[in-house]
Amino acid sequence: MTKLFGTDGARGVANTELTCDIAFELGQAAVEFLGKTIVVGKDTRLSGDMLECALNAGIMSRGGTVLAAGIIPTPGVALLTRELHADGGVVISASHNPPEYNGIKFFDGQGFKLPDEVEVSLEEFVEAGGTPADQLPSGDEVGVIVPVENACDIYINHAVSLVRDEGMSFEGLKIALDTGHGASSLTTARALEELGAEVIVINDDFNGTDINVQCGSTHLEPLKNLMKATNAHIGIAHDGDADRVMFVDELGNEIDGDVVEAVCAIDLKERNELPGNTVVSTVMCNLGFTKAMKDADIDVIQTQVGDRYVLQQLREGGFVLGGEQSGHMIFLKHNSTGDGLVTACQFVSACLRKGGTVSEVASVMQRFPQELINVKVTDKHAVTDNSAVAQAIEAGNGELGDSGRILVRPSGTEPLVRVMVEAPTHEQAHEVAAKIAQVIEAELGA
Repeated sequence: MTKLFGTDGARGVANTELTCDIAFELGQAAVEFLGKTIVVGKDTRLSGDMLECALNAGIMSRGGTVLAAGIIPTPGVALLTRELHADGGVVISASHNPPEYNGIKFFDGQGFKLPDEVEVSLEEFVEAGGTPADQLPSGDEVGVIVPVENACDIYINHAVSLVRDEGMSFEGLKIALDTGHGASSLTTARALEELGAEVIVINDDFNGTDINVQCGSTHLEPLKNLMKATNAHIGIAHDGDADRVMFVDELGNEIDGDVVEAVCAIDLKERNELPGNTVVSTVMCNLGFTKAMKDADIDVIQTQVGDRYVLQQLREGGFVLGGEQSGHMIFLKHNSTGDGLVTACQFVSACLRKGGTVSEVASVMQRFPQELINVKVTDKHAVTDNSAVAQAIEAGNGELGDSGRILVRPSGTEPLVRVMVEAPTHEQAHEVAAKIAQVIEAELGA
């Protein structure tokens, strides 16, 4: 069996790579390793119902109780797991991946993603075929499903209360919103409106096959067009399960996770709410972010890519803010995982406290030109031992010297190798990245 878990749960094309058999056994594993009461939520993918049925069956086959939250953002499941005192939570979602993909990711009883070693145990459990038939309960010991009727309301109220507790209101703000045909279609607009904002929303319908398709946080053109048409003060876009968020300012400029983290870090420091005067990011963060933090006298700790590793560092260091360029942001005082709605609310609040336009507030960080190329490959892990790729990277480093950097890594969620280059100019970044990508495609291309 190939490795089941990547950087964010088990993921693959639904019904071929991520099958009902796997979902069933992962449901059994949830009870085996987490406990008898499991919150289950999902995004809007067509395959969500199918995998949910299989997963729930696995949980119940072990005598577990499913607290069924329905369609809800991933951070909503993390919150519900804590609020309902469940033993664990499971989200059926492939996040920003195309509609044909789906995924299954787990939270422990505190709403934290499972450490690598526990995921290895789940993987081994599935590889062994789950729970032997002669060890399964029967009769009145079989589990049940209990619907959580107000699941989205609990999550919305949580995000709204955090803003109100800070004495903030969004009255007078016009916000453009793209929910990407995903789970945030049921939550974000309602939350922003409760805070007083005027919200113009697109892509808040869904048919199961349109999630993330040319919309949402990975495709910002629809949001930019909406900004132009409405003269909104700020644009907000989520991915399919709304654990991440991207923004567009009033001038049409994209605002990624690095800028958001920089603005929020400075805001927290000014309010004496940044423990250790430290934030956490990943090796993918822009050089401009580290420079902005240095200028603000804030320390940066970098981790490998994946919000689980950001979270681990936050917990170990007692810090409260960490994030990724991709828009995953963890406000550890407010939730235990990346939370697109909480991040949106906190970023807007930080901008309001600072005064001025969103573009003016975001100017605390100046991005270094960066090029990111994704290369589809047959074996993404082979890139680390390929001599031709190593030579191409060495040549690129020779071109850049001390004025840029190169990062080549396998994707944690897709059959891709990601090539990221930062350089003094866009042209040079693109040229160096393209040369390396060509070698990877020639050596490992699908």
